Amino acid sequence: MTAPRPRRTTLKRVAERAGVSLSTASLVFSGKGPVSEETAARVRTAATALGYRGPDPVASSLRAGRSGVVAVVVESPLTLALRDPYAVQVLDGLADELGRDGLGLLLLAQDPHDLDELGARTATMAMDAAIFPFCGPSTNPLVETLAGRGIPIIGSGAPEDTRVTHVRVDEAAAQGLAVRHLLELGHERIGHITLPLRPHATTTGVQAMEVEHAAYPDARERARGFLALVTGPVVQAAAADVTEGEAAARLLLGLPEDERPTAIVAQSDLLAAGAIRAATSLGLRVPEDLSVTGFDGIDVPWLDQTLTTVDQPGAEKGRRMGAMARAAIGGDAPIATSYDVMLRRGTTSGPPKRLRPRFPSL
Repeated sequence: MTAPRPRRTTLKRVAERAGVSLSTASLVFSGKGPVSEETAARVRTAATALGYRGPDPVASSLRAGRSGVVAVVVESPLTLALRDPYAVQVLDGLADELGRDGLGLLLLAQDPHDLDELGARTATMAMDAAIFPFCGPSTNPLVETLAGRGIPIIGSGAPEDTRVTHVRVDEAAAQGLAVRHLLELGHERIGHITLPLRPHATTTGVQAMEVEHAAYPDARERARGFLALVTGPVVQAAAADVTEGEAAARLLLGLPEDERPTAIVAQSDLLAAGAIRAATSLGLRVPEDLSVTGFDGIDVPWLDQTLTTVDQPGAEKGRRMGAMARAAIGGDAPIATSYDVMLRRGTTSGPPKRLRPRFPSL
């Protein structure tokens, strides 16, 4: 037979043992009132003797009308997000901003193949706001659960729902920065590696129609930005990592020589790093034989070169979403905002080989 759990010692018992009022004992533990050191010491001694561990956090949150918790929804296994340097930057910025009000982060992993499952678990979960900070699907049933509870919802472009307030990047225009850069260098054959366009993605070539019906807005819009400027081949990566970037690049670089891209635009820095690895393994030099651009602006210290990339500082993006959540929790309506990015030129892009001068300039 299981022994009954011991009852939690109450602040009232501590006050009685110390010979003070309940309000005085409460002031000692809150540290927010004028209590003499002698009285405070007496209360602490009584608390130690009775095994009192402090105010009940659940009761405190109920009295305040807040839990002190902000849910961060990750639409993938947490291990994948925590291995992504860009995702870690965003979480750092979120934690930094929310910590200004003593708010904590609750990471919630959502199975991309079963979006409904998390809704049941969060129906009664204590939280003051919810944030979707990463590349999620266009629609998410969790929004209905959260909005029904009156919980403020912040996103970074997804889910695409009027009840979600976003920090938005013009993904198409941002991707266009990299494409225009390569066009200005003289490239005519440019290939594109996308993030997964849908759940259960495989590394394969895709058509414009498949892009239009993509489940993930960021991948869809970046591909639109590419296709608005060039008609090069597009390959979908099965995952946003180096290995899948390499596999996708091998498909592009396996095309006949007169069709093979002289440049590859990748939708993430990790995919771009994979493309560089594929080129190197095939005996191609970057950027002499192949230019490569990425997206995100993460630090890739193990890459021998400086990646040309669309830079969107993750920590700052996280701080902006955190500030919007803080405002909403404080009673102010969060205001949607745009987030500017820029092209950061590195050493992985240059003119195609046929345009390089045969002799150095004097």
